[in-house]
Amino acid sequence: MTKTGYHVAVDVGGTFTDVFVYDENTGEMLVTKTSSTPSNPEKGILNGILKAELTGDKIKMFSHGTTVGTNALIERKLPKAALVTTKGFRDVPEIRRGTKLDLWDAYNDVAEPYIKRRDRFELDERVGFDGTMLKEVSEDEIRELARILKRREVEAIAICFMNAYVNAENERITKEILQEELPEAYICTSSDTLPEIFEHERMSTTIVNAVLGPTVSKYINTLEGNMKELGYDGDIIVLHSGGGVMTSQTVPKYAARLASSGIAAGAIASKHIANLCGFKNAIGLDMGGTSTDISLMYDNELRITKDWYIEYGYPIGFPSIEILTIGAGGGSISWIDDGGSLRNGPQSAGADPGPACYGQGGAEPTNTDANLVLGRLNTKLIDGQMELDKDLSVKAIEERVGKPLGYDIHGAANAMIQVANANMCDALNLISVRRGYDPRDFALVAFGGAGALHGADLAREMEIPTVIVPAHPGVAAAMGCLLVDVRHDISKTYFANAAEVTKEELEAEFIEMEKEATELLAEEGIEEKRMHLIRYIDMRYVGQWRTLSVTIDRPIMSLDEAIERFHLEHEREYAFADREKGIEIYGMRVEAIGAVNKPVFAKEEPKGNLEDAVKETRDVYFEEAGGMVESRIYDRTKIPVLSEFSGPAVIEQLDSTIVVPPDYSVKIDEYRNIIMSRK
Repeated sequence: MTKTGYHVAVDVGGTFTDVFVYDENTGEMLVTKTSSTPSNPEKGILNGILKAELTGDKIKMFSHGTTVGTNALIERKLPKAALVTTKGFRDVPEIRRGTKLDLWDAYNDVAEPYIKRRDRFELDERVGFDGTMLKEVSEDEIRELARILKRREVEAIAICFMNAYVNAENERITKEILQEELPEAYICTSSDTLPEIFEHERMSTTIVNAVLGPTVSKYINTLEGNMKELGYDGDIIVLHSGGGVMTSQTVPKYAARLASSGIAAGAIASKHIANLCGFKNAIGLDMGGTSTDISLMYDNELRITKDWYIEYGYPIGFPSIEILTIGAGGGSISWIDDGGSLRNGPQSAGADPGPACYGQGGAEPTNTDANLVLGRLNTKLIDGQMELDKDLSVKAIEERVGKPLGYDIHGAANAMIQVANANMCDALNLISVRRGYDPRDFALVAFGGAGALHGADLAREMEIPTVIVPAHPGVAAAMGCLLVDVRHDISKTYFANAAEVTKEELEAEFIEMEKEATELLAEEGIEEKRMHLIRYIDMRYVGQWRTLSVTIDRPIMSLDEAIERFHLEHEREYAFADREKGIEIYGMRVEAIGAVNKPVFAKEEPKGNLEDAVKETRDVYFEEAGGMVESRIYDRTKIPVLSEFSGPAVIEQLDSTIVVPPDYSVKIDEYRNIIMSRK
């Protein structure tokens, strides 16, 4: 490799930290994996970079996805925070929407609010629904509140007043005075964070933004310092939930967007890989050590949602790539419930102690143990850097699954895999069939450290005709961090009847929003020629509550095309459209994209022959073949491009293992993506 022009992307997972290095001068790629360090994620990142034998002066671009925000919310490792709201609305975080994740489970309570009631304060102010100032906030009252907050050593403050989304004056005044009195505190307002209707969603997003602000800022500052010590003086680029990136300067302002930073990278990578293989419809299956993240791309667009959360009951209103996460990973533990049924996950052995076969003290049987016993995994992982103890896997599975259920060792291990696959199929159904999509129209992109192990089985069950496994599946999510642009979403609530509003009125609103969007991109250092703005409009039939978002022209020539898009999308999503029904406009959004230079991966020329890639043969369990079958084990790095062969087989690589069942044929395209198809 040459000494300049390295693009480095890092994905911090629950078990491993993956590093993907691309040399723009040669097109060469390098991947490394190192154990994650949950208590100090910066250490895992630096370890991975050093393992790739890089110094900061060689790195041209550094991008990463982080779980810092996600973990902080889940573990409640949050700074001392306070909420300031309108008199009478102190208990909105407790009231929420009055719903539960499981309606019928009386014992499954919603998690406690991120800010306790004693730290939620009221100010006597009021703005009307139309933005009319009904009662101005009192400066004396704010300064008295500041005295209390200072005494309580509050580090973060969320300000959310009623109807501030149409008139933010009281929030602005309150923030200025509090910032003057508490200069060290992190303060954010709902009008800056999410200026949209519905007080719970707006307040919840503002609270999440506030409690994550200090944590994320500290993390970014520490990482910047560490990277400078390494010799890197460029921007720290961080992936956010919407599928774009932000620089370290913008991250503190929109800290809540990092709540699902890491998992969005996998969806971006899935889209890119599917496009390379000629597919516009694809389902991404990112199966790691702790969980599986599933995304969906239809007609070359990833699904976007504003209905997401880390903990149920506390929504985050920023647009996010729709990703369904379940507790099914290589480290997911199999267990028997009180009714005698075999379960899998969501409990995970994690990185420490890890699966039983890691030999680090883990005694619970995991999916990794089952795959090892069934011959699907080698006893050596990461190109021999990690050795697995099969005897420990056998012991754990026999004691915890086999003997209690009366199975032999292979039957027990296979049952564990079947339960894990059933859980993942349920999730695949939720993101496809339940959304009005037919899985048979999609390709399945299987990646992550364990995705390729299960991809073919899931595709068979879901009747998905094609499985795609990228060249480096274990670090595909890290690669995704290099494939994204800087992105910001500017949104606002806007009520109007589509038949009555004029295009000039809408155009004026969009122009104002685009001004803010371009200013944000300029702050990120994006040149005007690299700025791209896409307009969206939220619509619904009169009388409906839920809305659908569709694109609208820039500039607006007519509303007719947007209305027709709404009808078509409504028919796809809900299986009907009513063109005689009146339509309401509910909201507007501008997607601001700042294009960045992306790597162009070099094509590889065919070399060698398939026989040269055979490492060995070993017995591998295939249920469809009736048990253990002698199978060829291939070294993926030696398989010639454009090769075609049929299973049963196992293909091994540094960061993943691919299982090819007997009823699948395989071909490898010029980018070394494996495409598996049913015979």
